[in-house]
Amino acid sequence: MPISCPDCPAQMPDTAAFCPGCGRAMSPVERARGTVGALPETVAGALAYFLLPAIVFLLVEPYSKNRFVRFHSFQCLGVCLAGIVVAASLRVVGFGLFFIPAIGHLLVWLVSMVVGLGFFAIWVVLIVKALQGEMIKLPVAGDFAERHTSPS
Repeated sequence: MPISCPDCPAQMPDTAAFCPGCGRAMSPVERARGTVGALPETVAGALAYFLLPAIVFLLVEPYSKNRFVRFHSFQCLGVCLAGIVVAASLRVVGFGLFFIPAIGHLLVWLVSMVVGLGFFAIWVVLIVKALQGEMIKLPVAGDFAERHTSPS
């Protein structure tokens, strides 16, 4: 049975995650509120997308006990690990492509730039969403982070 969006007159199926008319999220989004340690939760979550603060937040209380900060710290570690795996794979494939005259170097450069820009765009979106107080979950790294968010 179709439902209507509370913000606009658009009709959509019951299982819709977002309104096709205005883009409003239909499921409740868990948001950060308050402070943890000396920082607001949103700022700590955004800082967690830099590798060194992510490691510190996982080791130092009260940050290590906060679900929001732990989620973003573990997701940062997952994205960094994925970046290392992709970079190593590109390096191996790139070595073989360097033997193709003229176009090999260009192809390696082009693919590396596109992948690098993709990772940069994902990183910026994750920081912005953390500053907005949202826990956006990436497919693999987010699952990893979600499994490790309960305080130990």
